[in-house]
Amino acid sequence: MSEPSVSEPPSLVDSHHHVWDPDRRPQPWLDEPGHAPIRRTRTLDDLRRAATRTIAGRRLTSTVLVQCVTSVPETRELLALAEQDPLVGAVVGWADLASPAIGEVLDALRSGPGGGYLRALRHLVQAESDPDWLQRPTVERGLRAVRDSGLGYDLLVRSEQLPQAVRLAQRIPDLPLVLDHAGKPPVAGKPPVGGESPGGRAPADWERKVRVLAASPHVRCKVSGLITEADHRTWTIDDIRPVWHVLLDAFGPERLMFGSDWPVCVLAGGWNRWAATVEELLDGCSAREQQAVLSGTATSFYRLPGTAEGPRPRT
Repeated sequence: MSEPSVSEPPSLVDSHHHVWDPDRRPQPWLDEPGHAPIRRTRTLDDLRRAATRTIAGRRLTSTVLVQCVTSVPETRELLALAEQDPLVGAVVGWADLASPAIGEVLDALRSGPGGGYLRALRHLVQAESDPDWLQRPTVERGLRAVRDSGLGYDLLVRSEQLPQAVRLAQRIPDLPLVLDHAGKPPVAGKPPVGGESPGGRAPADWERKVRVLAASPHVRCKVSGLITEADHRTWTIDDIRPVWHVLLDAFGPERLMFGSDWPVCVLAGGWNRWAATVEELLDGCSAREQQAVLSGTATSFYRLPGTAEGPRPRT
């Protein structure tokens, strides 16, 4: 696949957002303290109303809809929604990686309504206490089934869990991977964790680990979820900028993709404020680099409309 031409009509892909209806499908995590502002139904039309700001002159044209709970029925609902709404270009779903029937489950999802929009799976590894969860033999078998189905995998891990993401990238080098929320660095403005430096520098321990992960050329990274790792009320771009510089240097713009993490980002300012922040972070990047971050990387990885290539990123 050739590089997207900067002369093409500019597009903006939100590579990471959610929708939910707690009355239809419970979202237990919304009951956690601090989540009251987003503890109600959120729809694609709500996203359209929220995402009104441009980034570098680009308006939102396509999105990647990501699972929230460990539920195959939720994934079916997301796929059916993608089939109905042209805003959604791809779905990141969930299936039990440890199940011996993972291959059959993936086949059933892909043959059902909207199944063609399934481009990746995700598991809430951040909630797993086992530091080797991604290396469990049953999980690795499931991840190889994901690879064999032509799908990618979204890595949802916390900073301290990055080593198992590194091992996954090394052990299954032909499984396309994308790191959600940059590995959730504890950015400046939050109390420092051992070895991490607040105030003008990226967290040191996170930086070491994310650079090791970035050394695997088939791994991409979402520039998303950073403001909810900061102080929700007091964060500024100066808290985010050190993390951005590490990501830009470690992955390069051609392996970074913009994501809003809406509606979770509402807790820390919302879609438009994050979009304004990303636009400022991109200041100084070339038009081609901006194209990669705002559209090209996500379009290639998730096989969004207009591409013929599968989700395996080029190395």
